[in-house]
Formats: sequence, C-alpha cells, structure tokens
Amino acid sequence: MEDFRFVFQENQFWGKCVPCTPTVFNKRVDAPKVARKIELRRAVDKAIRGGLSLDSFTQEREFMQFCSKKQGEKNFATLTTAEKLLQWTNSLKSSLPCFIFGVTEFEGTQRKQAEIKHLSGLFMFDADHLTCDPEEVYKRALAEDFPWKVRLAHKTSSGYGLRLVCEWRTELGNIADNQICLARDLHLMGVLGSTGKPVVDDSCIDATRISYCPQREDIYFIDEENLFNSNNQ
Repeated sequence: MEDFRFVFQENQFWGKCVPCTPTVFNKRVDAPKVARKIELRRAVDKAIRGGLSLDSFTQEREFMQFCSKKQGEKNFATLTTAEKLLQWTNSLKSSLPCFIFGVTEFEGTQRKQAEIKHLSGLFMFDADHLTCDPEEVYKRALAEDFPWKVRLAHKTSSGYGLRLVCEWRTELGNIADNQICLARDLHLMGVLGSTGKPVVDDSCIDATRISYCPQREDIYFIDEENLFNSNNQ
C-alpha cells in the first residue's frame, strides 16, 4: 500500500475523508476539471477588474445552471451580472477536491474536530490578497537559514494567495503559535493585502481546515517523500 500522511475529501460538502496517497494527490492536481475551475475563476476576476465584456462567461453552461438553481433565493435576481459571476466562481472554488493536511485519521469518515484520531504533524499556512506575486513570498522560504521544513508550496485558486504546508514545530506551541512564527519569518505579520485586511489567514488554526486542490502548474515546490511519509522527517 502506498504511504499516506493526511486525508482527502472529494468535496467539502459531502464524501468520506480517505487516505491521500501520492496517486490520489497527483490524479487530482493533474485533473483537467480542476484546472478549468481555477482558470475560469481567474478569468472572470480579470475581466471584472479590467472592465471587460462578461458575455462569454454568462453563456457558460455551468453558469446558467448555477443561476437556475439560485432563482428561488431572495435578492439573487437583484444582483448585477458581475456579482452573480463572482458567486458562481466562488462556488467553483468551493467544489474543488480538498486535502486535510493536519490529520492522518479520523475516528469516523467525516471531517469533525471531535473525531480526530491522529494528527499528521503538518500544518497549513495561508496568505491571500497579496499585492505581489505569491511566488516572491515563497522564495523567502528558500533562504539558507529559513527555520521551517516546507513540504508543499503553491499559488491558491484566486491567483493572489500563497499556501504552504510545513512541519509543525511543537517547541513553538500549537498550530496558532506556529502560524504566527511562520508569518514573522516570511515578513508578513501586519502586512495588509489588496482588500485592506491582513494577508495572513488566521482561520487556519483548526487542524481539520481544508486546503483546496491546486492545479499542477501552480505548485512551486513539493517534497513528495516527506509530505506523504512522516517517517522520513
């Protein structure tokens, strides 16, 4: 059986949490439907920001199906085309496969804090709404004296965020403590993003927090051996 260290869920709203082996991981990051959802999200965002025509997106079959399902919701009809498209692309993101890097096994098959059986020793760090290329921030982790073991680094589906999966340093404290220390070492503490809010996502302190699947070309670095096998630390 292939090594695995964390779990996978096909969709955050349904489906069992199952072992994520290298085969499972690679199949998802290479999936054309994953790339399509991410590229659509970015294309819509770019068109809206640039004041470009949105007609081609409103003709997408998935968007029309989305609008049909939303018709009964209060106030949906009053939204602008851009607002409807943003809701749609957010739903595309939310339907991506997801990884739960902080947990090796749950008591059951559902992603519940109370049912964590084993922690993986990994934790997820998220910085979004960056005003620079996310890869520029990742490169800070390449410094010779960088004190963190990074196992995975990739650009997020928005195109403006960076996600790092690192080894949990227990001498620093809990996941929240590790988040703070890593943010400082990346020179991101107190930095405000394009929304005017801090770029560091402080909601990642829950070990059951999901990480949406990236497309292959958005992965900056992966230490596959150690990401999937804790014995190789």
